[in-house]
Amino acid sequence: MTTNYTKYANTLKRHLLDLSTPAKAEASRRYFPHGIVCVGANAADIKFVVKHFLENHPQLTPEQLLAITETVLERAEYSEEKMVAYGLISKHVKKHYDDTLLQRFRYWLENYANNWALVDDLCMKTLFNFFMARPHLIEHTKEWAYSDVSWCRRASNVAWVKFIKRKIGKTEYKLDKKLIFENCSLLISDQDEFVQKSIGWLLKVTAAEHEKDVLAFIEKNAKNMPRGTIRYALEKVDVKR
Repeated sequence: MTTNYTKYANTLKRHLLDLSTPAKAEASRRYFPHGIVCVGANAADIKFVVKHFLENHPQLTPEQLLAITETVLERAEYSEEKMVAYGLISKHVKKHYDDTLLQRFRYWLENYANNWALVDDLCMKTLFNFFMARPHLIEHTKEWAYSDVSWCRRASNVAWVKFIKRKIGKTEYKLDKKLIFENCSLLISDQDEFVQKSIGWLLKVTAAEHEKDVLAFIEKNAKNMPRGTIRYALEKVDVKR
């Protein structure tokens, strides 16, 4: 018997619509100067929709939830629907699925992401949980920097911001700083403002562990870096001149 995943996607959309308000939609638009198609549901609403759906459909397997996620992403009209889709599998990625899910994440970024929040939400929550169970895959997102889609290039940096140094199980994972600077160098001339902001963000968190290296990188490349990227990178560094 074929499962009607569209039915579940419609249920999730209706719940979002029930919780949405024009005021929430207006509040969301303030963070997106280039525009966003949103229904008007906030982060708490999205979390509630996911929680309510999972509690009311305990029979759904992780594989079925992944199928629902992809159905929602394919049909989504609003940005919040896509965040709900990510949330459906967020708690399952540690113990279910296999390494090939990383390829799906790239596909989602290249085909469904259309604003910075969708990139960051996927990277900081669902992808983060996925990597916590598969640290051997963390460095693989460097390949995303070569994508033709700017949102995927942004993700190549954002995916790493929580893994500069992190305890995973009984061990401490440290991302190879050489890879960080290679990625930043590769994208340093990128014309997309959100890719540039991701460079600043990655360098900022890297500076907490490798401040001298970050300062040296910026000094070497300052002529080719937008001022905004440099300011963001140095946000928490006490630079004495």
